[in-house]
Amino acid sequence: MQTKSSFPRLKTPFKPIGIQKTFAFCFLIFVLLFYGCSPKFSNVALPIDGLEEFSYSGSSVLEDKWWTAFNDEQLNVLIDSALQSNLNLAATWHQFLAAKAIVAREGADKWPQIGASAQSAINLPEPDFVGGENTQLGLSANYELDLWGRIRASVQAEKLRSEASLYDYRTAAISLSAEIATTWYQLIAAKKQLQITLDQISTNEDIIKLIRTRFVGGQIRAVDILRQAQLLESTKEQQIIFETNVALLENQLAVLLGKQPQSNITFDTKDLPTLPDLPEIGIPLELIRRRPDIQQSYAILLAADRDMASAVRSKYPRISVNARGQLRSNSFQNLFDNWAYTLAGNILAPLFYGGQLSAEVDRTQAVKQQRLLEYGQTTLEAFQEVENGLIQELKQKQRVENIARQLDLAQKSNRQLRVEFLNGFSPYLDVLIGLDAEQQLRRDYVVSQRQLILIRIALYKALAGRFETDREIDNQ
Repeated sequence: MQTKSSFPRLKTPFKPIGIQKTFAFCFLIFVLLFYGCSPKFSNVALPIDGLEEFSYSGSSVLEDKWWTAFNDEQLNVLIDSALQSNLNLAATWHQFLAAKAIVAREGADKWPQIGASAQSAINLPEPDFVGGENTQLGLSANYELDLWGRIRASVQAEKLRSEASLYDYRTAAISLSAEIATTWYQLIAAKKQLQITLDQISTNEDIIKLIRTRFVGGQIRAVDILRQAQLLESTKEQQIIFETNVALLENQLAVLLGKQPQSNITFDTKDLPTLPDLPEIGIPLELIRRRPDIQQSYAILLAADRDMASAVRSKYPRISVNARGQLRSNSFQNLFDNWAYTLAGNILAPLFYGGQLSAEVDRTQAVKQQRLLEYGQTTLEAFQEVENGLIQELKQKQRVENIARQLDLAQKSNRQLRVEFLNGFSPYLDVLIGLDAEQQLRRDYVVSQRQLILIRIALYKALAGRFETDREIDNQ
């Protein structure tokens, strides 16, 4: 026996066609009214009045892979390796993949949900009941008509959060490249300082031998030998400090490369690079469009706007359609002889939820305003990083030049003091003080050069835009 069921008709003595047309017309007006009132993107403009240009700019072109400006092949190899093997960066990438999966999950609500069911049972006979076989097969489908765009807004929010997660990954890649470059040049500087210290120890030991010879001849006091020995021990202390720094920086670089710190990775040591020309800074608007952390903040803002839109639309009625078909028989042979289906439509109109829906709208509006202000703050901090880099580089260059002049004067002064000391015109204390100052200036000069390079790295990081990693290329 076949049975069919559909929407129940009004049991009235007259034809319901006129009522149906009236209902359809009113429903159409209802849909257009609410759909026209559905919220769009609003108030997502940068909350900063007037974007002023940066203090000054260079002329060289800043490449996406900014570290190539140093023309350091070893640095290029290190960063390329770290972008593939660093564990934190890989974890950030999987965070993005999880966000993409959430988009697919939420997007499934835009499609009908179809399920199948099957049941088979054997009923054992009882005194008043004849047993038999009971077999059922069924299909069911549920679909919500997204008239107001509630589901669409929710999916848009997740897509924007997924984009924000991708920008997080790109920001992490830029930060990793800057950290590798910073650690690498700190390591070179530490090894250079260590070598300077070893040379100074050798010089101080030779001086001790010289003044001991002169002490035997009565030309120098015993206290001068003690002072020179103290300077020697002080220099050996610097050796211990720089040896420690070299070991720690090598460990740090190994971990950044995704390797164990005890791996004893061998790194080629060379001099610090010549500072490249200052890059073209551009205008603030270009920086906003280029930096992934600003793009991430903006995507989070847009996602909050879509969350608000979804919350507003949750206050509108929901219309869903349910369909169900079923095959049922007391024997498998007759299963396809008896079937039935139902088709139903439901309207759920929220009337009273104790202010819950309105409170959710208020919450999402507040979150959106919070994201808007955070977007503005992120942009201001980006501008600050660029301005700080420009000012620091200008002043650090002056400091490097000043230390270089001090070192040149110290060398000339010490040469003159040694001549006077050998001719008996100056006490050895003056020679000792001058020697100590010159050795410290040599170390300070390396530190100032290193700091200038680190400032440039920070400036490159502040200006950096997107560069594709192998993961992004493979995922396209």
